[in-house]
Amino acid sequence: MDKQRFGRHRKIMPFEPGSVEALREASREKAASLNQHVLGYGATAEAEWAAAGVAAPNLVAMRSYRLERIRAELKRRDYGGALLYDPVNIRYATDSTNMQLWVAHNPTRHCFVATEGPVVLFDYFSCEHLSDHSSVVDEVRPAVSWMYLYSGELTDEKVRRWGAGIAELVAEFGGNRRIAIDHINPEGVEELTRRGISVGNGEAVMENARLIKSPDEILAMRRSIVACEAAMGEMEAALKPGISENELWAELHRGNIARGGEWIETRLLSSGPRTNPWFQECSSRVIENGDLVAFDTDLIGPYGFCADLSRTWLCGDRQPSNEQLDLFRIAADQIAHNTDLMRPDISFRDLVERSAVPPGDCFPARYGVLYHGVGLADEYPTLPHASDWTDDTPDGELEPGMVLCVESYIGRLGGREGVKIEEQILITETGNAKLSAYPLEERLL
Repeated sequence: MDKQRFGRHRKIMPFEPGSVEALREASREKAASLNQHVLGYGATAEAEWAAAGVAAPNLVAMRSYRLERIRAELKRRDYGGALLYDPVNIRYATDSTNMQLWVAHNPTRHCFVATEGPVVLFDYFSCEHLSDHSSVVDEVRPAVSWMYLYSGELTDEKVRRWGAGIAELVAEFGGNRRIAIDHINPEGVEELTRRGISVGNGEAVMENARLIKSPDEILAMRRSIVACEAAMGEMEAALKPGISENELWAELHRGNIARGGEWIETRLLSSGPRTNPWFQECSSRVIENGDLVAFDTDLIGPYGFCADLSRTWLCGDRQPSNEQLDLFRIAADQIAHNTDLMRPDISFRDLVERSAVPPGDCFPARYGVLYHGVGLADEYPTLPHASDWTDDTPDGELEPGMVLCVESYIGRLGGREGVKIEEQILITETGNAKLSAYPLEERLL
């Protein structure tokens, strides 16, 4: 009976000699047409973006802009190409994804961007369809991964096979034998050196390429922030005495994923006495009536853009204490003052020298930075407090098209609670524009 039922309903295509390539191509076309980046982000996200008045980015133009930025930086530094392993850099170069967190610690996917030549994506086994939506990937080849998980004690042999493939590309398209690589183990550098290829700092190339956002990138980032803030609203609605920190944090994850977001980089949510000092990750602690609840989204949302926002809420129906009000006022005032300073052509050093800092009893517990760049993730530059500036802190200037987060953590050294606030700010031609819009907790203002 079971065999007959299986026979009547089975959908397996007949396998015939000579049909392998045709079936493979049909399979690839089907998968490419159902790619998440082709299907889009769904009715919920689209309705929220329409309500917020954020237009859709032109993704073809965005991808071309990014590739031009990379190649301009490679030319400026006299490289023949870039070899990228960081999945965020691969996303920037190709706008394609594949198991982003897994490949971040399992180097099984990489990309070669020739300064004068093609973009060649080396992808995981049987994953050619994952970049067919991109207008900038010229060729997909199988990746040779020489991490120990795959190569064991034969790593040296596999590195040689990997090196031969990279050397072939450099010889054909490199123009010179200098390439930039973002992340690589020593064996890879040694193998390329043996083949006469010089390796430079790919992080410098990519961070500078990613520094100035195009108008389409800003639209994509705005959409990611709208999605993040909608998830924050669901999170705040769930905040009631008796919910655990982990349960509350799960609401942000759920809301992000439901809108097509990708992942969250940290677990920075704490409540009550766990808010001081900062950097406690969320736990099973049950949130109580009257507790402060502070969090940092660190969220990678739709289009792969980071929405890096922090808020502090008051749980329950109790009136805030004078201490809670005081901490919140200091943090909100610091954010307002420091945001107002952000404008084009101000130097990094001048910006931090003029920035407001926590008062003396809060300064030892200060946040590690005043400002940091943001795009597909946290990006260059990172600007410390003036007192933390050292001889090896890089200086520069804010430029139109840069996006930075402005940070504040206010908690008294040895105190019970603390307040975290963070906003995401676009540098414009005349000043700045705040991209984040989620309101501050009214009861604490």
